[in-house]
Amino acid sequence: MIKGFKDFILRGNVVDLAVAVVIGTAFAAIVSSFTDGIVQPLINAVSPPDSTGLGFSIVSGKESTYVDFSAVITAAINFLIVAAVVYFVIVLPLNTLKERRKKGEEPGPAEPTDVELLIEIRDLLRTQQRG
Repeated sequence: MIKGFKDFILRGNVVDLAVAVVIGTAFAAIVSSFTDGIVQPLINAVSPPDSTGLGFSIVSGKESTYVDFSAVITAAINFLIVAAVVYFVIVLPLNTLKERRKKGEEPGPAEPTDVELLIEIRDLLRTQQRG
């Protein structure tokens, strides 16, 4: 059971996915900062001067009832920026690489030679006999 978990964790896909999540989270924080600090004030500039932003209060004088349209618009812009970067930086190049490999223009990952495989098998057998 532990060996299966170890094999799962050490698989390249899991490590790549973990790195992608960490980098994606950091990038999303940068985009959120940009949209909250620059885009949202620009959207709020459209609203009347006495308003706190692009939105309205359901109950006058009670801040907890304020419906903030600028926050929703900012979140949508934030999502579009992150989605565009993920598509153009990760998805599109990987799809292009896959198509090149299918056509034979780009070599795939190098396969181990017969000698390398035999050496690996020999080493594994030695460790099993000792242990």
